Amino acid sequence: MQHPITYPITYTDQIGRQLTLKHMPSRIISLVPSLTELLCDLELEDAIVGVTKYCVHPTHLRKHKTIIGGTKTLHLSKVQSLRPDLVIANKEENTKESIDAIAKYCPVYVSEIKSPADSYQAITALGHILHRPTQASQRVSQLQALLTQPQFSGQKVGYLIWKDPYLTAGGDTYISNMLSSIGLSNAFGHLDRYPQVSVDDLISAELDYLMLSSEPYPFKQKHLDELSDLIPHTQICLVDGEVFSWYGTRLLKVKDYFTQLHISLTRD
Repeated sequence: MQHPITYPITYTDQIGRQLTLKHMPSRIISLVPSLTELLCDLELEDAIVGVTKYCVHPTHLRKHKTIIGGTKTLHLSKVQSLRPDLVIANKEENTKESIDAIAKYCPVYVSEIKSPADSYQAITALGHILHRPTQASQRVSQLQALLTQPQFSGQKVGYLIWKDPYLTAGGDTYISNMLSSIGLSNAFGHLDRYPQVSVDDLISAELDYLMLSSEPYPFKQKHLDELSDLIPHTQICLVDGEVFSWYGTRLLKVKDYFTQLHISLTRD
């Protein structure tokens, strides 16, 4: 049996900040699309009062919740008017200025997620903070099971997130760690964050695969065709960016994706 929590209670978030809750949060704003989806999967949709315009899962949510801007372009006055008692943010997706401004009147939990392990930690932490420890533990177990058997066997890959200029995922990103989790080797894993690469860089890397993400840049078939002409000896494919970059519970919705991707890339 879970023991009742005595308030006020102080927690430490993933960047080492402390936040103190005076009571169980009942008015939550999520500034992070993937964590918005997680909250709903933890049966907390009714407690959410505000989301960003990029919180597209579940699909109906934005019709019923107040949209408080984009992840980096928040309407801070609208956030405050919703009288939240907890705001959930992310170090990379939201700005420090916005987080600091909100933290003056409301507890803010800031996540920092660069790997599946970081995601599991955030799910567990939010599960405890929001009185959903069992549901959180179940989701973590399900996610871990999905990534215990890599589909690939060390093939070298590049993963593009942007065009003009081309930007790829470096080794210290969640995307790169996801690639590693399914058995792929990031050819640009020695670089940090999202470095710019040229077509010559992509050629000299001697990639087995080049993946073109659906987000944040919406790569399409025409971009694949252009690059195929320039890099004829590399297998190029379009991939679902949400699968590789949305932490939380997104993978549970598309759990067969990596199997199908492996089949399509290794088919003769």
